[in-house]
Amino acid sequence: MKSHEMDNDLPEELKKNIFLTTVDNVYNWGRARSMWPMMFGLACCAIEMIAVQAARFDLSRFGMEIMRASPRQADLMIVSGTVNKKMAPNIVRLYNQMAEPKYVLAMGACATSGGPFKEGYNVVSGIDKFVPVDVYVPGCPPTPEALLYGLMQVHKKVFKQSVRTAPWYRKDQLNEPLPLPVLGPDLYNPKDREALKKLAEAARSQAAEAVAVTADAVLPDQAPIAERT
Repeated sequence: MKSHEMDNDLPEELKKNIFLTTVDNVYNWGRARSMWPMMFGLACCAIEMIAVQAARFDLSRFGMEIMRASPRQADLMIVSGTVNKKMAPNIVRLYNQMAEPKYVLAMGACATSGGPFKEGYNVVSGIDKFVPVDVYVPGCPPTPEALLYGLMQVHKKVFKQSVRTAPWYRKDQLNEPLPLPVLGPDLYNPKDREALKKLAEAARSQAAEAVAVTADAVLPDQAPIAERT
């Protein structure tokens, strides 16, 4: 086996030298064991999130007992519940106010894909259409054990990151704020403005062609009275 093939088979933590491995482990251990969730809930999933904070499951074991009411002091956004179109811009605004590094956990079927309200006129079919989601926790609502498992998956993702490749430390990757969704006749992402404009123009041209065809195809009994007489 060639040397570069052996390097690809090695675990990520063994590809680095001892110094960087130690720095990453200490750094990630501190971040994972002091991750403060943001204190807000959207629907019934928030009750299960409260249960995880209570004595039976006790997030204090992981240094996560402090839930911050300010996004500037939070590391983890738990989207717990139904995201309607009126709330989505506020969620994006709160995400933009969080400092890097930050993570998002979509809790429950509603936050993941719209849930039982997926075809509703006022419900977003998944918060991942507007903010990047790191971990999905299915269920309606998920049990506290499921949320606790999802939080452990966030910790695992943190431990896989390195100081060398972290995007929030790299100058070539600017962390621009996410564009706020625009709420008009419907909710749309400003990043998709050009694509939506092309779709609207195509729909208008098709409608104009349909009107022209209908105007040309006048049936005999629909002709003007003077022509019929």
